[in-house]
Amino acid sequence: MRYMFLVFPFLMLAAIVYLAWHLWCLLPLGAGWKSVVIALGVCAFLLLFLGFARKFDSMPLWLASTCYEIGTSSIFVMLYMFMMFLVLDLGRLVRLVPRDWLYANWTTTGVLAALLVGIFVYGNLHYNNKVRAHIELTTDKPLQKELKLVMASDLHIGYHNRRSELARWIDLINAEQPDIVLIAGDIIDGSMRPIVEEHMAEEFRRLKAPVYACLGNHEYFSGDEAAVQFYKEAGICLLRDSVVEVNSIRIIGRDDRMNIRRKSVNELVKAPSGAVGGSYTIVLDHQPYHLDRTEAAGVDFQFSGHTHHGQVWPISWITDAIYECSFGEYQRGKTRFYVSSGLGIWGGKFRIGTCSEYVVATLKHKE
Repeated sequence: MRYMFLVFPFLMLAAIVYLAWHLWCLLPLGAGWKSVVIALGVCAFLLLFLGFARKFDSMPLWLASTCYEIGTSSIFVMLYMFMMFLVLDLGRLVRLVPRDWLYANWTTTGVLAALLVGIFVYGNLHYNNKVRAHIELTTDKPLQKELKLVMASDLHIGYHNRRSELARWIDLINAEQPDIVLIAGDIIDGSMRPIVEEHMAEEFRRLKAPVYACLGNHEYFSGDEAAVQFYKEAGICLLRDSVVEVNSIRIIGRDDRMNIRRKSVNELVKAPSGAVGGSYTIVLDHQPYHLDRTEAAGVDFQFSGHTHHGQVWPISWITDAIYECSFGEYQRGKTRFYVSSGLGIWGGKFRIGTCSEYVVATLKHKE
């Protein structure tokens, strides 16, 4: 992992040089205008790192949100530009693409620009269309009644998912009339500043069902103690390596694996506070690693997020390679899993080849 962090900056620099060279050759403009276009692109990319460094917190909220959107969107735009130029270069190698297509050519410039605009307009519209995923859970363990659970992960509220957007999501959840709401971490994107200024805790208090949640890695980025305080103000029951019993089911919330001293799932299943024989057990664990350990602990169902299913294609191929399950339903022995692609999103609001979703589950006794 440390090796990847060392290599990543060099890969990004190489990609920027590759894109800058192709733009310089392609744009049918004078040297001054070419320099301006490339400089604007580099500045947009640098905004990404200003966001990581929390430099937006001192800006007016509207300006901070704009800079956040531009900076985090730039990395996805660069990715698709890189792929387009790579396809053209490969076409040249096999003599399918004439050389003059890539040099001072208005037609190629217009086609590539139209493709980029089309892809990202589609990606934004697709992101804003929240998918309702439905699953059925059955058990032969005692249940007081059939339960309706609404589950979500990765809301990433902050500079880009503002209060008005959160309010729409709360309305979607309330419309389901759930018995319980479960959130698998990363409610907070990074900075607490927009959350506090827009009083977003008030929106969570509109939920008409008890809410249980675990922490995600982004709560650690924002400062875990500040995140914990926000959960309290929002009326969210934070399960941080702890167990609660509600409606005859056990809900276990694991601390995020950012805490290297967090308890194992086996310890939590066997904890005295959770030792209710025969209860249906649900685990909330933000990052879906080591699913075999959850299965071995005898858990009935685990809900996770974190992966975003790559957010845009082809990054989804990478998450599929990294995780045993990076999206959707999964069965391991007698344990069922669901890894959500997330209700919100990190960075630019684009979904390409993936979806933004919330999960509605019915838990009932086997016939």
